Amino acid sequence: MLQNKVVLITGASKGIGKAIAILFAQQGATVIINYLHSEDSLQQTLQEIKTICPTAIAIQADISKADQVQHLFSEVKKIFGRLDVLINNAGILKDNLILKTEEAEWEAILGTNLKGTFLCTKEAAKIMLLSGGKIINITSVMGLFGNPGQAAYSSSKAGIIGFTKTAAKELGPIGITVNAIAPGLTETEMISYLTIEQRERLLNQTILKRIGQPQEIARVALFLASDLASYVNGQVINVDGGMT
Repeated sequence: MLQNKVVLITGASKGIGKAIAILFAQQGATVIINYLHSEDSLQQTLQEIKTICPTAIAIQADISKADQVQHLFSEVKKIFGRLDVLINNAGILKDNLILKTEEAEWEAILGTNLKGTFLCTKEAAKIMLLSGGKIINITSVMGLFGNPGQAAYSSSKAGIIGFTKTAAKELGPIGITVNAIAPGLTETEMISYLTIEQRERLLNQTILKRIGQPQEIARVALFLASDLASYVNGQVINVDGGMT
């Protein structure tokens, strides 16, 4: 479904990003993994993907920093000459009540989650101007209905939804579609801190009564990245077991 497509996935050393990278490589894409930390996870992921896609590479960059994002995309253009799909997946989470949230925490979360999405979309669009492309943003159901202790996180994810809809209207006329996926409770390192009680509470809000798997998010990303979604633009697809 993605034969000969060049795909950049931010935050792809583990979790949902890793699942997307592996599935896309299996579907014929040349995969570029962006990462910041987690060197051990990165090497393991890259080895797995290279068995499927020998041309896969990894590029380190902090997507909250404009100069590093510009370098990331200049490397992509220099090495591959094109970019067909961007997955804005990188994100961070730190729970805290509003009254206890420090300004630095707020700025770090919005810097990676929301500003990073903006910076990467801007640079990707420059490369995609002539040939078109697809941009897929990973938001969250928490951006739709909020959650106690996640003011910064839910604000950043709600911002991604608004950004997706505006970018879809600006970039659609030049052949670039922009859509978003809003995962619900998904089995990644990001939820490893949850207590049994917290998991149960979230599961009780999920109609299917189970935690989603990263591969289930990846399959929806594959649809949006493929020609099957050629007329889909400006949409937010909830992949949450019925939570919303």
